[in-house]
Amino acid sequence: MSIHWPIIKRLARSPLRVALVDDRRTYRAIDLLIGAAHVAGVLRARCATQTVGIMLPTSAVFSVCALAGWMAGKVVVPLNYLLKAEELQYVVDDCGTDTVITSRQMTEHIPAPQAKNIVYLEDINFRSVPEPAWPATAEDDDLGLLLYTSGTSGRPKGVMLTHGNITANLEQIREWVSVTSADVILGVLPQFHSFGLTVLTLLPLAADLKAVYTARFVPQKMVRLMREHRPTIFVAIPSMYNALLSVKDAGPEDFASLRLVVSGGEPLPDAVFQKFRERFGVTLNEGYGLTETSPVTNWCRPHEWRPHSVGKPLPRVQERIADINDGRILDVGQEGEIQIKGPNVMRGYYRLPEETANAFTADGWFRTGDIGRFDDDGHLYITGRLKEMLIIGGENVFPREIEEVISLHPAVGGVGVIGMPDPMRGEVPIAFVEAREGMKVEPLEVLALCREKLAGYKVPDEVRVVEALPRNPTGKVLRRDLKKLL
Repeated sequence: MSIHWPIIKRLARSPLRVALVDDRRTYRAIDLLIGAAHVAGVLRARCATQTVGIMLPTSAVFSVCALAGWMAGKVVVPLNYLLKAEELQYVVDDCGTDTVITSRQMTEHIPAPQAKNIVYLEDINFRSVPEPAWPATAEDDDLGLLLYTSGTSGRPKGVMLTHGNITANLEQIREWVSVTSADVILGVLPQFHSFGLTVLTLLPLAADLKAVYTARFVPQKMVRLMREHRPTIFVAIPSMYNALLSVKDAGPEDFASLRLVVSGGEPLPDAVFQKFRERFGVTLNEGYGLTETSPVTNWCRPHEWRPHSVGKPLPRVQERIADINDGRILDVGQEGEIQIKGPNVMRGYYRLPEETANAFTADGWFRTGDIGRFDDDGHLYITGRLKEMLIIGGENVFPREIEEVISLHPAVGGVGVIGMPDPMRGEVPIAFVEAREGMKVEPLEVLALCREKLAGYKVPDEVRVVEALPRNPTGKVLRRDLKKLL
């Protein structure tokens, strides 16, 4: 089934329903349909390639343009406008598109990449009647999205997601957490990222939820939007929850309407979880997924919460743990690589057959590269990342364990741990930390905390205080950039 046809039908059934709200205006369902029809008409006339790029901030118009792309029979390529110019141009060239949809207001600050056609939304007359045209259809196996990974190592890779992959993940989410048209979702995640695209953009359209968007994360503004719209669902990343703690006049009543409060994108530090719970009375539930899995595979529901768990697998998602050395399938409680099967798992990497082959086991399971374990009740716990693993004196050490301890220090606002070559021990851990606003981090205090909580070989060789940690658009610390600081 196509991504867009169920959305079109839902919008047409309730045309006057308020569907989306962003920084500029409120959109009814009919506004989205008419807007998408206009943009689709432009694409039919000007875009000759299979793919179309979309470079827009988090907003309702991104939803309009994505819907338009599918209505015109195109593969949608959301563009990460936070990339450097040459990286963004690489994505446009790699996907082979001749058309990028953007806005003049945006390109005043971020130059549009080179393409044959740059479609500015301001140039489309949305007040006219769109040219009648039947929306394109698509089968489950047809390519629907090319999502480029953030490029934490090497060039960005285009993840090929089919219409069936995305449709399956939307159905899995709806079945797992029972969202209804009575729900209101609030978010600021970038829509070029898989988390923001599926959960914040497509889920509201597919399930008749009202969605409230804001393009920039400003903690005080997020609290104001909470008060104004009384959302029932809020999705964000740990660093955003950490920043919300800085809003001095925020209280439990501001978050009282929420029933699903989801943290994803990176591990949730214990310190952030505890402070949010103590101050606002809100339990943050973690989820898990990857761009390659559309993305959601696990979601810890409120009634099943337990510390550090990202929850059980969603319906029709299969997961197993494999030994990182010999590939043996491990038992409950044993730690190894998480491997996944399901209708939401990608077709592969665009024009990268060798990397696609390496991403799957011989029997067809996707190799996540993440390290985890299951408990007796089927809850998954993420304990590290295979590529980030340090080998210190022959012992395997995952940075996350060290970062969790350092995050307990009250002055630490963020932390990233990497390995530095050492002639005696192979590697030694180096910690980079940023201070909370208005506070100062003393490296010796951090080291003392680590010595108290960690085995000796896991204690960082050095703690370096930086003004700001390098992060990708979802807030994840970029370890490759930390390595440059060594």
